[in-house]
Amino acid sequence: MADEVKLPRLGQGMESGTIVKWLKAEGDHVEKGEPLYELDTDKVTQEVEAEASGVLLKITVAEGDADVGTTIAIIGEQGEDISAVQASTAQQVEETSQEEGSPGAAREPERERGRQATAAEQIAEIRQPAQGNGAGARIKASPLARRIARERGIELGSLKGTGPEGRVVAEDVERAAAGGPSAPAPTAPVPAGDVERIPLTSVRRTIARRLTEAWQAPAFQIAMSADMTRAQGLHARLAEQTNEGEPRTTVTDILTKACAAALMRHRAVNALWAEDAIELHPSANVGIAVAIEAGLVVPVIHQAERLTIAELAAARADIVARARDNRLRQEDLDGGTFTISNLGMFGVEQFVAVLNPPQAAILAVGAIESKAVPTETGFEARLLMTLTLTCDHRSLDGATAADFLRTVKAFLEEPGLML
Repeated sequence: MADEVKLPRLGQGMESGTIVKWLKAEGDHVEKGEPLYELDTDKVTQEVEAEASGVLLKITVAEGDADVGTTIAIIGEQGEDISAVQASTAQQVEETSQEEGSPGAAREPERERGRQATAAEQIAEIRQPAQGNGAGARIKASPLARRIARERGIELGSLKGTGPEGRVVAEDVERAAAGGPSAPAPTAPVPAGDVERIPLTSVRRTIARRLTEAWQAPAFQIAMSADMTRAQGLHARLAEQTNEGEPRTTVTDILTKACAAALMRHRAVNALWAEDAIELHPSANVGIAVAIEAGLVVPVIHQAERLTIAELAAARADIVARARDNRLRQEDLDGGTFTISNLGMFGVEQFVAVLNPPQAAILAVGAIESKAVPTETGFEARLLMTLTLTCDHRSLDGATAADFLRTVKAFLEEPGLML
């Protein structure tokens, strides 16, 4: 019996994704566990493996957006009759189209057309772009725009889309929710070649949405400088012990260990804001902010408190390499309870990081610099690094955050305390 390939839910809260390209063509043999297509979600682009073996008999969604649970292909035996599966698929997609389209009488022509068309015709019709947002036509909108519209009670038919071919995108819905015009006012024409328009990727849209959420949270910052003399000494000794071909330990690895150990002592910081509760987590799942071409991603090292510094170095090297090669999996991005953003390698002395909701805190790390520190006999040069902690005041109070940061500082200044 033929197997339907449905768009999977790869993470909590995922409702849709964008099929970038198929790695197999219709008629190709597919083995279970073999990469089948590339899927772009709001967090990551990754290859999705086949869940069954057989022949790829039909691709029902060649590329573009699809909701979770949508049948996007059919796998079965060569020559197998899949008309019944196609008919079922067409009916499901038609019902979804009716639910998401204009209400009332506008849906009736869709139902009538669905009764008259064959299954193959229905699938072809659904895959073709709708002609405008008028009555009787399915509204062209991205899955994210549809979800936001449902959450905020906004009628998609009332919006003018600014995406390709008048497609309603998330920004159109958010603009309408804020009380602004459904589309930006027209501007004077710009000479050709003066403006480069770069379409937003799913990752970039997610970054924009999450940063907006972060700025809405009541945040505060505290900062301390840590004497990194002994931590640098530990770094040098670990580097000497690293065998050829093994990942070299970095200051970020030592910092990750210090934060993970401190989070176990101050569980109030290892927390997530859940609107009606504060969730305190038993393990330190530390996210490392990584800059990639598409923007910024935060892959997570899970249970960091259980790992040695060498093991943290190996885990960090792996996720950073896969992030830059666009090979992260959804599980690499899920479950973070705390984030570290280190710009010290760029010479940044101090900065404030934006919260990574729903996490309670994020640590911004600056460069290690030699500075004169007053002593009893005068001044002495010390290697100092500034740590700035941004906190969600809904989850954390100032004294609790300061106590946590003081512990991180102590671990860095005397690494033996955290080992």
